Amino acid sequence: MTRVLAVSAGLSQPSSTRLLADRLATATRTELGTDAEVEVVELREYAHDITDHMLSGFPNDRLRPVLEQVDAADGLILATPTFTASYSGLFKSFMDIVDPESLQGKPALLAATGGTERHSLVLEHALRPLLAYLRAVVVPTAVYAASSDWGNDSYLNERVTRAAGELAAEVRQRPAQSRPDPFTDPVPFEELFNGTTAR
Repeated sequence: MTRVLAVSAGLSQPSSTRLLADRLATATRTELGTDAEVEVVELREYAHDITDHMLSGFPNDRLRPVLEQVDAADGLILATPTFTASYSGLFKSFMDIVDPESLQGKPALLAATGGTERHSLVLEHALRPLLAYLRAVVVPTAVYAASSDWGNDSYLNERVTRAAGELAAEVRQRPAQSRPDPFTDPVPFEELFNGTTAR
């Protein structure tokens, strides 16, 4: 089963960012077929858990399954609102706690929402460099939706369909990744204490 996870960093309810993430998730599911599982996670529901992780260094029981979903996904859809010409603080906080190894070589589709088309370059000057740094494989088409796109969205639908097709193609090209569990082959205690002497 192919698994794709859509992450929405929208803060309001209802959220245009969540709406865009849902459209991309639906289009990607259509492209991948019935054998694909596409889920959407709304970071708003985990805002306190993300902050707790940043302060403590450990995920709590609510947040851990979300991070495991990111790790297990064959592809990601990442959507954020545009704040001050960049991604939201909630989105960046989440990316700060995701294990970078979870994103290495993983196909990712980038999306953002904003009040005006003038902020559309947020995808290229903020999101794409962040994901490149984390060594994700970002598909060529990123989707930005301004307020004017909703309700008159023939071009938005076209971009959503094209981006979902690119993500589906990238996911199909890559074999399912499996990371070794470090706890299946632990270092024996004799090796850990090798060279130490009892006093």
